[in-house]
Amino acid sequence: MRLINRVPGRTGWTLLVILPFAILLFTYLTSSAQRLETNPNDKLLPSFTQMSSAVERLAFTPDKRSGDYLFWQDTASSLKRLGVGLGIAAVAGLCLGVAAGTLPLFSAPLSPLLTVLSMVPPLAILPILFIVFGLGELSKVMLIVIGVTPVLARDLEQRARELPPELLIKAQTLGANTWTLILRVVLPQLLPRLLIALRLVLGSAWLFLIAAEAIASTDGLGYRIFLVRRYLAMDVILPYVAWITLLAWSMDFGLRKLTRLAFPWYEGAKA
Repeated sequence: MRLINRVPGRTGWTLLVILPFAILLFTYLTSSAQRLETNPNDKLLPSFTQMSSAVERLAFTPDKRSGDYLFWQDTASSLKRLGVGLGIAAVAGLCLGVAAGTLPLFSAPLSPLLTVLSMVPPLAILPILFIVFGLGELSKVMLIVIGVTPVLARDLEQRARELPPELLIKAQTLGANTWTLILRVVLPQLLPRLLIALRLVLGSAWLFLIAAEAIASTDGLGYRIFLVRRYLAMDVILPYVAWITLLAWSMDFGLRKLTRLAFPWYEGAKA
């Protein structure tokens, strides 16, 4: 049987999913044990016991200064910034994508502009955002918005251009005006694609958030990681990185389930 036609069963699929993570875990545990055996004070690859102690101290022990549980406070602050940024980017990207992909008068100026904006490295303009918006919450949210919106808009613009022209012609033949056409024909086709596009930019959004928090913040997951790096506190950094990964995966999983639930007819919802 050709390799392209070989499909694993349910058990085989599960084993193949677990295999790379098991290899990574085994490699880490082996390397950590070897380094700690040579130097018990080694901080580069802490043991699970050391990381558990650090998580317990941050997540379940109140801070002596503020009385807050730092781990959960950092999580809440980061998720709030990320949620606001992605929400604004989703609305802006949808509006721009619909306008650029459906209306020729708006497509002419918007399409080249979105192309250029999507090529600007968002982290390169981070200092400008701090100068313009200050060191508060607005600059961090705006970095996510500026970094994600052009990508979403271009993706939705392309999806709008792929709609069959016959569909738009038939709707106009039945008396649909521009607003009706957008609301009843174009928008239902783009909403599931918007959810999928959000899944694709989650990694970039987290990157922008962590970078902004690392440079100018007093709380947040990125702030905590860069705060303890000076002490080589890998027992804190690694659990935080794992937690960020878990949060990002949970958001991706939730968006995928929402797409399947809200738009079961959409082919891309099965991905």
